[in-house]
Amino acid sequence: MKHKKLWFLGLALMAVLFYTACSSAPEKTLLQKYFHALSMNDNQTMASMAVEPLAIDAVSYKILSASPESVEPFTLPDLNKKEIDTKKAMDEHVAPVVEAKDTLDAAKDDLDNARTAGSRAALKKKVEELQAKYDQEYNAHKELQAAYSAAKEAAAKEEQIAMFSLGVKSMPGIRDLSGEIHSKTVQISVKTKAGAEKKYNVFFKRYVLKDQTGKPNNGRWIIVKFEPTA
Repeated sequence: MKHKKLWFLGLALMAVLFYTACSSAPEKTLLQKYFHALSMNDNQTMASMAVEPLAIDAVSYKILSASPESVEPFTLPDLNKKEIDTKKAMDEHVAPVVEAKDTLDAAKDDLDNARTAGSRAALKKKVEELQAKYDQEYNAHKELQAAYSAAKEAAAKEEQIAMFSLGVKSMPGIRDLSGEIHSKTVQISVKTKAGAEKKYNVFFKRYVLKDQTGKPNNGRWIIVKFEPTA
């Protein structure tokens, strides 16, 4: 009985140590696996670990520094709302642009058909004013289109990274989930085949999400991207 208890205690201790190692320094394991795949030209494995895999000319690497793990709220619901709101604003602004264009075109037709110098002068001034009004509405609409495009791209990017961490290719309702984003930034030094040294910031994330019923959706640590620094 005593040996059985000791066995269970040992097993529990090993589990705790394993969990601590994985949770406190996920970057070590991920980078080891990534650079091993890199040395084997295993693009499939690299693509399974990094959202934006980078083929680095590396003989060896070392970790220079690692930031503390940060935890922030899952932002996709807010990004989704911004996408919806900016699209609504863009769609609602179509009518004022069309109205301004129609009014301008009608005034231009009147100017073309004007018979007297006085009426032409008055209509020319009117056309100039309406042109300025249309240009204002048109430029405002271009800004709304740009805002919607940026919001849509940001939401899609965050959705892609979240699903990559969760290990799924599609997940209906992911934009309605809540939870946390765990992040770390690690600086590494890479020695190239030519003997040069290159430094990269490597961004890691893990998504821990849940639905409205509290059902968990726990993601894995992933590499988001490598960013050259020197």
